[in-house]
Amino acid sequence: MLAAYAARTDAENPLSALEVGEIEPGETPADWVTVRMRASSLNHHDIWSLRGVGLPADRLPMILGCDGVGETEDGRIVVLHAVIPSAGWTGDETLDPKRSLLSERYPGTLAEQVRVPAGNLVALPEGMPIEHAACVSTSWLTAFRMLFVQSGVRPGDTVLVQGAGGGVATAAVQLGSAAGLRMFVTSRDEARGAKAVELGAEAAFASGERLPQRVDAVLETVGAATWSHSVKSLKPGGTIVIAGATSGDAPPAELTRIFFQQMRVQGSTMGTRTELQQLLSFMASRRIEPVIDSVRPLSQARDAFERMESGEVFGKLVLTV
Repeated sequence: MLAAYAARTDAENPLSALEVGEIEPGETPADWVTVRMRASSLNHHDIWSLRGVGLPADRLPMILGCDGVGETEDGRIVVLHAVIPSAGWTGDETLDPKRSLLSERYPGTLAEQVRVPAGNLVALPEGMPIEHAACVSTSWLTAFRMLFVQSGVRPGDTVLVQGAGGGVATAAVQLGSAAGLRMFVTSRDEARGAKAVELGAEAAFASGERLPQRVDAVLETVGAATWSHSVKSLKPGGTIVIAGATSGDAPPAELTRIFFQQMRVQGSTMGTRTELQQLLSFMASRRIEPVIDSVRPLSQARDAFERMESGEVFGKLVLTV
């Protein structure tokens, strides 16, 4: 079948490890179900996989992709939940120490078909375009959990999102503004900040710029480059929710400020299947449409990867089958 996959890994030149072509599906447990893919989207996780992060040589070749929408053998259109718990795990699958994502241990969604546990399928809401639903299972679900599960904010509260333009940041702005939150963003790129305001942010600021007021929560995915600003921008008793550290993970800890002002630092990873259902329902009811940078057929996956690596993307890169 046609797929985009890591044929090898290359830490310095990840796209040299990418192949788009025919490949035999990888092995999966016998009780999993087959889904014929209709659309999928790229995440930076795919680039990290091509670099070899979380993808050892003994799992190659590996079909990439975490997000996607497809059709089951009985004709249902479903959204795929990418978090795969270990056998026998019950409860919040994001807390399973042996969990994985599609494309880490088992083949991913950038293919004509994929096999997943039956419990990882969520019905596509009526009227939601498949291209929109294909965007949500990773970055949108991460943003949803950060905002509505981990941060403790309520409508009317103010939230700072570090790094406007990234997939999680863009989703957080759209979700937060739709829920009645006052969303601030920072960006090194003035144009990206302006786009975030168009999507619902109340204001955009330069990276490190002092805010007009302290915020109730900060959504942090950047790490070392923005950590001190995140701590200084937070109200006493507020919460910093961390779901990534793209600029590094060893900033000064600011421990004195954190304990003295009784701030909370909360980690967050992906989301549960139940939260994916809630996210889809919320998006459908509020008619929230993910920002899509471009849509291409799966056969042109390399073009999409090149655009992602260029850093010029604003929104999701969608591939259709």
